Amino acid sequence: MEGSSVQRSEEQQPCKQSVLSIENQERLENKQKPAQDQESDSGEEWDSDLEIEDTTNKKLSLFRAELYHQACQRTGTIPVSSFHRHKGEVHLNLNHYGVGRLGAKALAIVLQNDKNITNLELEDSALQTRGAHYLMEMLQMNITIHSLNLSNNRLHLEGAHIISKMLSDNYYIRSIKLSGNNFDDSAAKYFASALKGDYVVKELDLSHNKICDRGGEHLGYMLATNVGIEVLNLSWNHIRMCGAMALSAGLKVNSTLKQLQLSWNGFGHIETESLGQALKHNSTLVSLDLSSNRIDDQAVTLLCQGLAINEALMILKLSHNPITNTGALTLLRTVTNNTKSALEEIDISTVFVCETFMELLEEACQRSPALHVQYSVMRSVIRNLSALHIFQKFLKEQNESILDFFQALDKERTMKVSTLAFRNAIKAANIPLDQRQLNWLIRKFDKKCTATISYRLVCELVYM
Repeated sequence: MEGSSVQRSEEQQPCKQSVLSIENQERLENKQKPAQDQESDSGEEWDSDLEIEDTTNKKLSLFRAELYHQACQRTGTIPVSSFHRHKGEVHLNLNHYGVGRLGAKALAIVLQNDKNITNLELEDSALQTRGAHYLMEMLQMNITIHSLNLSNNRLHLEGAHIISKMLSDNYYIRSIKLSGNNFDDSAAKYFASALKGDYVVKELDLSHNKICDRGGEHLGYMLATNVGIEVLNLSWNHIRMCGAMALSAGLKVNSTLKQLQLSWNGFGHIETESLGQALKHNSTLVSLDLSSNRIDDQAVTLLCQGLAINEALMILKLSHNPITNTGALTLLRTVTNNTKSALEEIDISTVFVCETFMELLEEACQRSPALHVQYSVMRSVIRNLSALHIFQKFLKEQNESILDFFQALDKERTMKVSTLAFRNAIKAANIPLDQRQLNWLIRKFDKKCTATISYRLVCELVYM
């Protein structure tokens, strides 16, 4: 890395390399040799390979700690105490420790040749673009770090450019989280260009940024050619219209993406319609999060055009959208009518559903026991649904069937009873139903509001 842009620290201290000099590293390594020679001269034999590995790991941890302290001294930064709590671990979590630009340089010095750490967490570490630059240069040499979290570090467009250059020549980073870095459409273009045709990166988190329509377009084009990404988080951005349609177009032909998070964007009618069309063709996406958008009942109907034939999607999140019970019923009927649907989890937890939805859901769960739907329901709905059970329980205690109850009211054997006669009979029998429960039971038995109950149909409904 000789001649790189990391040659001088912020304090203008001269350095022959962008990281700790070779002489210093050799001096640290030589400090370990007397101990090694003493052990070999003692004539003691190793009990097992496990002991050799354990001793080696301890030496490497001590060497890494000493190297880190020297690197901090050279860069003029205070060591992060948490660094030492991760000795020998493959995960180095320094989130929220305020590592800073110079701290990032010290870490780069230590990690450039490290062969142990695979996961580096530096969220909310005040790295800024200079700190990101040091880390990206380190990653040109390090081949063991596979997961990197640089969220909330004020990286902006320059940081996006630095990171995208690393990704363009990346063979090892499989997961990168870049949430909350003020990335805009231009930054999205950098990432899209770097990941076109890429097969290495499996997870990309660009949530909580400022990506709008143009950025959505760039990322959509990337999805159409990318052959590796499996998890894409674009939540908390401003993607809508042409950006959302481009993402859907990319999803339509993409063959690797499994999880797509689009919550807190601007998806409405046009956007969900394009997503619905994409779901007709996509066969790999298993989780779709559309929470907190502008999806209403009509948008749900448009989305259901894809759900009606999709066989791959397993998780659908639609909470905090302006969906009513009508949209919830449309969604549930679509899923139940698609006999090849793989949906197991539906989140409409902010939608208050009615009795019809609850009954349909019960039938759906009998056919598909794995189906789990989160919803909201009023107490009155629960109380109404209990009315039929209360009615049946009372008749059972009287050793009487529903058919017997209605036939006692049907003197002319027409198989029909007026709703008024039914209401009066319920009250006369002192069946413990309140007025709302009784009204709901009558509406259930007389769905066409003819003021007449065909009790043959009621018996079929109850005993089917």
